[in-house]
Amino acid sequence: MKITNFAVKNYQFTLIIFLLVAVVGVLTLFTMPRSEDPTTHAPQYIITVIYPGTSPKDMEEQVVKPIENKIYGLENIEKILTTVEDGVAVIQPKFKYGVDVDNKYQEISTEINALKNSELPKDIYLIKTEKVSSSDVKVLQVALVSDQASGKMLRDEADILKTQLEKITNLKEVKYFGMPEQEIRIDMQLDKLAQLKIPLNVVIGSLQSEAADIPGGSVNLDSKVFNVKTSGKFKNVEDVANTVIYNANGKIIYLKDVADVSYKDGIVDHITRVNGHRCILVTAAMKDNVNIASVQKEYLPVLEEFGKTLPENIRMVKNFDQANMVSERLGHLGFDFGLAIVLVVVTLLPLGFRASLIVMISIPLSLALGLIALNMLGYSLNQLSIVGLVVALGLLVDDSIVVVENIERWLREGHSRWDAIFKGTQQIGVAVVGCTATLVIAFLPLAFLPDIAGEFIRSLPMAVMTSVLASMIVALTLVPFLGSRMLKTHTHGEGNFFLKHLQRFLTRSYSRIMPLALKWPKATISISLALSGLAFFLFTLTGFKLFPTSEKPMFLINIKLPLQADIPESDRVTKLVEGELKKHKEIVFYTSNVGKGNPQIYYNVHQQDVKPDFAQVFVQLDEEASPGEKTELIKRLRKKFSDFPYAKIEIKDFEQGTPIEANIVVRVFGENQDTLRSLSFKVEEILRKHPGTFFVNNELNTYKSDVKIKIDKEKARTLGVLTSDVDKVVRLAVAGLTVGDYIDDRGDSRNVVITMPRDKFSNLNALKKLYVNNVQGTPVLVDQIATISFETSPTAINHFNKSRFAKVTSLTKEHVLANDILKDVVPQLNKLKMPQGYYYKLSGEAESEGDTLGGNFLSVIILSTFLFIGVLLLQFKTFKGIIIVLSIIPLGILGGVVLLLMTGNPMSLVSIIGFIGLSGIQVKNSLLLVDFTNQLRLEGHSIDEAINMAGETRFLPVVLTSITAICGLLPIALNPNPLIAPLAIVLIGGLISSTILSRIVTPVMYKLIPPSLENDL
Repeated sequence: MKITNFAVKNYQFTLIIFLLVAVVGVLTLFTMPRSEDPTTHAPQYIITVIYPGTSPKDMEEQVVKPIENKIYGLENIEKILTTVEDGVAVIQPKFKYGVDVDNKYQEISTEINALKNSELPKDIYLIKTEKVSSSDVKVLQVALVSDQASGKMLRDEADILKTQLEKITNLKEVKYFGMPEQEIRIDMQLDKLAQLKIPLNVVIGSLQSEAADIPGGSVNLDSKVFNVKTSGKFKNVEDVANTVIYNANGKIIYLKDVADVSYKDGIVDHITRVNGHRCILVTAAMKDNVNIASVQKEYLPVLEEFGKTLPENIRMVKNFDQANMVSERLGHLGFDFGLAIVLVVVTLLPLGFRASLIVMISIPLSLALGLIALNMLGYSLNQLSIVGLVVALGLLVDDSIVVVENIERWLREGHSRWDAIFKGTQQIGVAVVGCTATLVIAFLPLAFLPDIAGEFIRSLPMAVMTSVLASMIVALTLVPFLGSRMLKTHTHGEGNFFLKHLQRFLTRSYSRIMPLALKWPKATISISLALSGLAFFLFTLTGFKLFPTSEKPMFLINIKLPLQADIPESDRVTKLVEGELKKHKEIVFYTSNVGKGNPQIYYNVHQQDVKPDFAQVFVQLDEEASPGEKTELIKRLRKKFSDFPYAKIEIKDFEQGTPIEANIVVRVFGENQDTLRSLSFKVEEILRKHPGTFFVNNELNTYKSDVKIKIDKEKARTLGVLTSDVDKVVRLAVAGLTVGDYIDDRGDSRNVVITMPRDKFSNLNALKKLYVNNVQGTPVLVDQIATISFETSPTAINHFNKSRFAKVTSLTKEHVLANDILKDVVPQLNKLKMPQGYYYKLSGEAESEGDTLGGNFLSVIILSTFLFIGVLLLQFKTFKGIIIVLSIIPLGILGGVVLLLMTGNPMSLVSIIGFIGLSGIQVKNSLLLVDFTNQLRLEGHSIDEAINMAGETRFLPVVLTSITAICGLLPIALNPNPLIAPLAIVLIGGLISSTILSRIVTPVMYKLIPPSLENDL
C-alpha cells in the first residue's frame, strides 16, 4: 500500500510525527476537560411562576394558559409539561433537538417579558426562566453548622464564603440555602388608614415610586460628560419609614404613622440540617468544559482558609464534593485500564517478544491519536468516554496484531524482511481498512442517537471510533516501520514456544470437527440456525430497562406529608426520620431539607421548589460502600417506613440516563377534573394490585380545602369599592406584597414587603374584619361586601401540550422491570371504559425508551445497515460474500444474551451498544477468513484447499485479537458500575461464542455458497 511504502521509506518523518502524537497525547490527557458525566445541553427550559395565595384553578386561568399559548406558538416546539400547585406553576417547554439553545432561551424570555406587560397579573411575585443544563449540577455542597448561632450570623458567614467562591472563575451559581433572607417588613395598620381615609392603593403607589431606581442620564459641562445619579432605591429602614404617603392641605403623613417598619427575617420556607444539626448550605456549580480536578485545587484552599475564620460556635462540614467522586471513579477506570493493558500483554506472548513490543508501542500511540481527535471534537474525559477508550483498547490492537502477525508469518515462511514488510502488509491492508470501516459503521448509529440520551451516551461511541480509526493509521504506517527495524527472519518456522502450542491446540481442537462439518454442511447450518433461533428466544427473557440505577453510595428520601401541612409539622416529621437514620452506622451524612428539595447534586434530579408539606433527605454512605450494601440499606429502610403513620416516605435511588418522574407513569387526559379524578382511581387500583409495584401515588387521591372569598359585586359597586382593592387587601393580609427593594451593607438587594401583622390575621374570622377603602376613602369591612367560605379544589393541575391530565405514578420493586409490569397492566388499562375525549398515555421509562429508540434512531440504523453492506460489497464484489460474513452475527448474539442472563442484567441501551459493536467485531473476524480464502483461490487453490488453508492461517490472528479484546474488556465487566458493565459483558459473551463457532460456520457457509471472484454481482 502506498501509505505503508511512504511511512517505511520516510521513516524519519514517520518517527517525528508519532513522537509529536505521543507528546500532544500526553498533554491532552492532562489538560482536556474532566467531569463525572458528559455535559448535555438539552433544548429544555423551566419557567417558574410564584404567585402566593393563588389556587391551582386561578393560576391555570390567569398565568398558565397565557404562557402556554405563547410558548406553544414558537417554532420547533416538541412538548410542554406543566404542573400547577398552590401559588406555584412550573412550565417545562422542550424543543426539537438541534435548535440553538441560547437563541431559543432568548425567544422564551422575550415572550415572557411581553406577557408581563400585557396579560399576566401585575402582582406576581416571581417569574424566572432557566435553561436545563447538566452543568447546573452542584459540584460542591458545604454546610455551616451551628445549633447556637443566630440566623443572621450564619447568613453573614455564608455571604462571606459565597463572595470568596464567586471569585473562582470556573465556578458559577454560588448560592446558599436554609435561612430566610432579611427584608424590610411594613406591617400596615388598616384601622389607622381607615381613620385617615387613605386608600391602600395610595400607600402602595407611593412606596413603589420611591423604590424606583431610574438612571439620571448624563450632562455635558465645559466639554466634559458627567453622569447624573438619582436618589435611587431605599438605603435603610429610616428611608422606608419616612416615605410620604399623603400630602394635602399642608398635612403630611409618613408611612411610619400608619405602619410598623423594621428589619425582619422573611417567611421560613426552607429548613436545612446536617446529621440532625441546624445549618445553612452553600453550593456551587462548575462552568462547562473545565477540569473538575483543577477547579477543586482552586476551591479547597478557599474553604480551608475560610474555616479558620469561623466563630467557635460554627463549624464547616464539606458534605458533598463531586471532584472526589470523579477522582475515585476515574481512578477505578484508570486501574481497569492498566489491568486491561497487562492482560493484553499476556495474550501477545505467542507473537514473540519483538512482535509483542511493536503491538505494545502501537497501543498508547493509537489511544493518544484517538484522544487528540476526541478532544478536538469537543468531548470531555468522563466515565463514558473512558469506557469507550477501554472498549477501544480491546479492538484497536486487532489491526496491529493482524498486520504484525502476517509479517511474522511471511518471515517464518522464509521471505526476506522487506518482502515480509511490504507484501505482508499489502496482503492484509485492504482487509484491515474494510474491518475498520465495518467497526466504525457499527458504532455510527450510536453517535446519532436522538435527544438528551443520545448526547449523554455519545462520547462512548466517539471514543471507540476515533481510537479504531487511529489504530488503522498506526497499523498501516508505524507497525510496518517498526517491523522493518525490529523483526528478524525466523530460523524456526513454527514460531516460539507459545505460538507453537497455541497453533497445535487450535489445530487439534478443530481437526475432528471441521471434516464432519464440511462433510455435512446442511446439517451444520441447521444447527447454526437453531442456535440463532435460541439466541432470539433468549432475547425475550432478558427484559428491558433503558438505563440502570446508579451505583453511587447515595440516595434520596422524599417525605410527603398530608395535604396543607405546614413547615413546623413537616419539620417535626423529618426529625423522626432523622432519628431512624442516625441508627445506621454506614450512613456518613444525611442532609435534611424541609419545605424544599436538596440543591441539585445529580445530573438528572432537579431541586424541588418550595412546598410546605414536603421534605427531602439526601443520604450519603461511605465512599467505599458497594452497590449491594446500598441496595440492602434501601430495602431495610423501605420496610421500616412502609407503614409510617405521619407521612408517605419514598426512598428513591438515583437513576442513570434521562430524567424520569417514576418507573411507571400513567397519564389520563381529559378536560373535566372530576372525571379525571374518577378515572385516576381506577388506574391507581390496577397498579396497586400488581405485585411488582410499590409507592403508587395519585395526586388526585385527596382534594384540599381552600378559603373562598366571594365578592358581591352589586354591593361593592353600591359602596364604591373596587374588586381589585379587595383582592389587594386580602393578599396583603395573607401573603404580603413586595413593593421594592433596598441595598444592604454588602451591596446585596433585599425585598421591601408590605403586609399586615400576621398574629392579627391568623384565622378566618380575622379576614372578615379587614377594611378596604372605597373610592372616597371611606373604610368598608370586607364582611359587608363578601362572604368567606371553604371550597374543595385539586392539589395540582397538570397539562401536557396544553391538555389537562391526571397522573398515577409507581416505583418498581427490586429486580422487577417496568416493562414486565406494563405487559400485565396495559391490557387492563385498555379495558377501562373512558368517556369520549378521555384517553391514557404511558410516560416514565416507556416514554423515555420511545424518545431514545424511536424515529431518528431507526433511520440511522437503516442508513448504517446500507453503509455496512456497501463496504462489504466494495470488499467482495458479491452478495454471496456478504451473506457468508453476516451469517456469524446471530451466533455472537447468543453468547452475549446468555452472559447477560447469567449475570442477571436486563437488556438496556448500553447492552444494545454492546450488541451493535459486537456485530462489527464479528464481521471483522469473519471478513479476515473470507478475504484470505478468496486470495488463496485467486492463487489457484481449490475451494476445499483454500478453506482449510485460510482456516489454519487466519484463525490464529482471529483468536489472538478475540482473546486480547476479552482480556481488555474483563476489568470493565467486573466493574460494579451498572451503566458500563453490561456493555463489556455482551462483548465478552459474544466474542467467546462467535470466535468458537465462526471457525466452523464461516468455512461451511463458504463451501455452500462460494462467492464468485469476478467483478460482477
